[in-house]
Amino acid sequence: MTSITLARAYQQSFEHHPYGTLAITNGALNALGDIIAQMTEKFSGPQRRHWQYDVLRTFRFFAFGVGMGPLIGRWNFFLERHFPLRFQSSALASNTERVSMRALSKRVGADQLIMAPIGLSIFIGSMGIMEGRDGPHIQRKYTDLLVPVLITNWKVWPIAQLINFRYMPLPYRVPFQSTCGIFWTLYLSILNSKESEVQQREDAFRKTLH
Repeated sequence: MTSITLARAYQQSFEHHPYGTLAITNGALNALGDIIAQMTEKFSGPQRRHWQYDVLRTFRFFAFGVGMGPLIGRWNFFLERHFPLRFQSSALASNTERVSMRALSKRVGADQLIMAPIGLSIFIGSMGIMEGRDGPHIQRKYTDLLVPVLITNWKVWPIAQLINFRYMPLPYRVPFQSTCGIFWTLYLSILNSKESEVQQREDAFRKTLH
């Protein structure tokens, strides 16, 4: 009963404030992904003895999710408008709508070839800015992370997006993507944290040389 009530509340909120609803939902799920990542580091990371929860790190993921939610929402509206999945089949006597697998494939292809690189680029840049990194450090993040993470993205996300675009109603596509993305956020959070630690050690080493 609780889940039905939440679904109705979400639906009503989406109908009246679609982008605000997507922003808060996406931000909350991104923050949850980072919380899980930090708990994972606490119990299994090499620095677990000196582990301390980083509230600002979780806030950065929340802020990133808030910013990306409306963007992903607009992207889904764009895909819905330009690649409609359902068409009337003249071969059937009834008015049953069939799903166009060609349009579905185009949606997934466009999502992975256009939005995935854009989203990852925004992630790396925004995290660097929110962490207070300067230009060279942010450029280093792009060099070290963008291509490897994008390749990993192409290994795991096409199937998830295929299910998302095929079966999820439009209002629930961003939450579904964000829910699946909790584990993806866990991966990105740990990866970004390791990259930041590497840069900090390198900076400290350079200071000892001067």
